[in-house]
Amino acid sequence: MTGGWRQRWRSPALRVAAVAIVIVVAQWIDTRIQVRDLQQELARRLGEGDAVAREGRSLALQGKEAQAALQAKVAVLEAKLAETQSQAVALEAMYQELSSTRDERLLAEVEQAVVIAMQQLQFAGNVEAALIALQGAESRLARSAQPQFLPVRKLIARDIERLKGTPGSNVSGLSLKIESVVAAVDTLPLAYEQRPKPVAAKPAAASRPASVDYWRELGADLWREFRQLVRIERIDQTDPALLAPNQSYFLRENLKLRLLNARLALLQRDGKVYREEIRQSREQLERYFDNRAKPVQAAQAALAALAATDVGFDLPGLAETLTALRNLKFAGERRGGAAAR
Repeated sequence: MTGGWRQRWRSPALRVAAVAIVIVVAQWIDTRIQVRDLQQELARRLGEGDAVAREGRSLALQGKEAQAALQAKVAVLEAKLAETQSQAVALEAMYQELSSTRDERLLAEVEQAVVIAMQQLQFAGNVEAALIALQGAESRLARSAQPQFLPVRKLIARDIERLKGTPGSNVSGLSLKIESVVAAVDTLPLAYEQRPKPVAAKPAAASRPASVDYWRELGADLWREFRQLVRIERIDQTDPALLAPNQSYFLRENLKLRLLNARLALLQRDGKVYREEIRQSREQLERYFDNRAKPVQAAQAALAALAATDVGFDLPGLAETLTALRNLKFAGERRGGAAAR
């Protein structure tokens, strides 16, 4: 039996068939191995793909969540932006309203100051008070630094220069001069109160005899006593101002009254009454008071300076400035009404 197989094995066909079977088995095994490797690689790659897919789905989900969060943030930012814009509009409206109110209040204050200046000029002739009011109004407008106020500032500056250039515009200074003369009237010496200067006795010479000195001293004493009985004085005025001592009080009060009338005429810009009262006051000083005394000379100099001042001039009007202010105020009110609508 064994020999029969050996005989068969020696057959080339059987050997080829065996080799072929071996090759086929080897190829089948190799194919199986490759298929298994391929299956493992495929499984590995499928697993990696699943992991990548899961990671992609996770990233997509995170992206969607981030996108939703960003959209929510964008919506919040848009809401805040809209709120900020509405607040900015409201603030701008409030600023415009406050600016308009401030400008209206400023114009009202300036208008009141100009009206006060007009009243001081028209009713009291007080140039100083009018200047103070106008300068205050101009300083208020200068602090605001608004370009629309420039024409009004120019008008007010022009009025200030006109008032400063007014002759006799220093009413307070002239009034103080009159007051100083009124205050000095009670101390001014009168003309009838003049006394001659005392004559000093000459000392006797030591070398003369006693009897001669006695008679000469006696004669000198008699002569001095005689000179005191009769006084001869030169008076340059043709009408001597002899006044009873009890009338000096009324003389001084009358002079004060004339000076006060002159001050009242100064405030009223009545040049005729002012000049007349100053003239009569100067005549009273020259006639009834001692013109050689320094206080009287100082009073005469003050009255002479007052008489040389012209107070009967026309004061400048402020109607143009007041009209410009009211037009500017009316224009601002119209703009405020249009903005409110």
